[in-house]
Amino acid sequence: MDILYLMILCSVSLAAVFLIVFIVYARKGQFEDDESPAVRILFDDEVKEKSNPGNKTEDEKEIGENNKIEEKSE
Repeated sequence: MDILYLMILCSVSLAAVFLIVFIVYARKGQFEDDESPAVRILFDDEVKEKSNPGNKTEDEKEIGENNKIEEKSE
């Protein structure tokens, strides 16, 4: 039965520590910015590599060949 009292005391004190930490960071303004994380995914931050016109990748070559075929069929 003594272990139950010890466990209850430990859990209540741990909950109190988490509550105090939450209140301190809430007052500092940690949780005020609600909109930025939701909108951040909409912006594309990837840096695209610039390729020289003479050096085409495989995807660009395939697109170019497909365009030639479409031009001939029209």
